Amino acid sequence: MGDRLPIAADPATASHEPVLLNQVLDGLAVKPGAWLIDGTAGGGGHTEALLACSAPNGRLLGIDADPAAIRRISVRLADALAAQRLVLHQSEFAQLEAVAAAYAFAPVDGVLLDLGVSSFQLQTPDRGFSFSQQGPLDMRFDPEQSPSAAEVVNEWPERELAELFFHCGEEPQSRRIARYLVQHRPFATTTALAEAIENAVGGRRGARLHPATRVFQALRILVNQELQQIEAVLPQALRLLRPGGRLAVISFHSLEDRIVKRWMAEEARTYVADPTHRYGGYERQPTLRILTRKPVMAEGDELNRNPRSRSAKLRVAEKLPFNLV
Repeated sequence: MGDRLPIAADPATASHEPVLLNQVLDGLAVKPGAWLIDGTAGGGGHTEALLACSAPNGRLLGIDADPAAIRRISVRLADALAAQRLVLHQSEFAQLEAVAAAYAFAPVDGVLLDLGVSSFQLQTPDRGFSFSQQGPLDMRFDPEQSPSAAEVVNEWPERELAELFFHCGEEPQSRRIARYLVQHRPFATTTALAEAIENAVGGRRGARLHPATRVFQALRILVNQELQQIEAVLPQALRLLRPGGRLAVISFHSLEDRIVKRWMAEEARTYVADPTHRYGGYERQPTLRILTRKPVMAEGDELNRNPRSRSAKLRVAEKLPFNLV
């Protein structure tokens, strides 16, 4: 990946540093005049950099489920909005095609999806995403949606909570935690829930991860239907790309990365085996060329500057022409 000049920090957003920024810009190979979609605009760091690389006449459609993110970017990138280089829309990214159609924004040269929770959401206690700061037990990207994390924790049966913590949080002590929570609920705040989880597993005992980490991940994934959203958006992004256009996806945990990896591999396949083993299978037209044999990860200075980058994995693929065999 080539070196790029850093984007100047905005004082209003100084606490936010977009992960793998230079790697994303190189992966998408943004050129002047490019049409781009940022499906998870978040703090606006990637959005700002993509607009800079596509200047002077490139355009970008920015989408985010969080209305606070849209308001924040509207202020940060007011000049781009005024110049009609930037279009912002508050929506889940699973509605990507419908949003693009509403703005006649297709085909495009690149699509970026930066999955998971944003730094701003984690740093805002009243959003309820962080167990390290007291706030209401919420975790919704869009405050208008339901249910909240509190409704799930306080109303779901023990067995369903255990299954949620195991499947969406990969929590090995899911049953033990679910049993304890049901016995001691209701919980109204993030810190109360985190303390209960810590009690359920017998304290931290020097563990690298806080005992609440995986449970909070599972609740956030469930509340925002994150895995279903990823499965829905990937084929839509592919259809919106022009041949030669590129898709870049940043994931932060194994469940997200597994979905992206498998989908890209499936779209890049040139041969489909016959599951009955009777006919040997058949050749298929691949739709993608995978450009990252292994996921790109942060290294060096970025790891020291930005702790959030430690778990980030970037995968990039290019849409193939229809007549390529």
